[in-house]
Amino acid sequence: MILSGKEIQKHIGREIIIEPFDESRINPNSYDLTLSNELLVYEKEILDMKNPNPTRRILIPESGLLLEPNRLYLGRTNEYTRTDTFAPMLEGRSSIGRLGLFVHVTAGFGDVGFAGYWTLEIFCVQPVRIYPNVAICQIYYHTIDGDFDLYHGKYQNNEGIQPSLMYEHFQPPKSDPIP
Repeated sequence: MILSGKEIQKHIGREIIIEPFDESRINPNSYDLTLSNELLVYEKEILDMKNPNPTRRILIPESGLLLEPNRLYLGRTNEYTRTDTFAPMLEGRSSIGRLGLFVHVTAGFGDVGFAGYWTLEIFCVQPVRIYPNVAICQIYYHTIDGDFDLYHGKYQNNEGIQPSLMYEHFQPPKSDPIP
C-alpha cells in the first residue's frame, strides 16, 4: 500500500527522514525532491562493467545547463532520505517527463533501510535545459508486509553522486586474515 501525502507528513522526523524538508513539496501521495547543482558524466564512450569507469563533474549554473540527447548524466537529489520502516520508490515528475527527460533509467526502487542521497540517471530524448534546485522527481513510500532485513549495500550512506559500482561484483570475495 502507498502512503498518502498526509501519512508521509505524519511520519516525517521519525520513520521517514527527508532533510531538508519543505512542507510545501508534499503531494497527495508523494514528496517532491530537487536536483543538486552538479552532475557526473562518464569520460569514456564505452563503459566496462568489470572496471571502474572514470567520470568528470559538471556544475549546473543558475542560468541552466543544456543536456545533450544520447548521453547519460548522473545527478543527485539535494535531499538526504532514510527510512527503516517503508520501501521508498522514486519517479520522475510528469512535467519533467513531458519534456522528454528521464530522471531514473532503471533505478527507481529503493530498499527499506536505504539512507543517503538518490543518484539520478538522467537521459533526454532531445536537448533540454535544466536548472539546479528544480523539483525533478518524487519519492513515495510503500508499506512492507512480512519480516524484512534492512539495506546495507554498497550505496548506503552515500555523500554524493554514485557512479556504478557494478565492478565490485566481479572482484573475488575478501578473505579473512589468518589469525
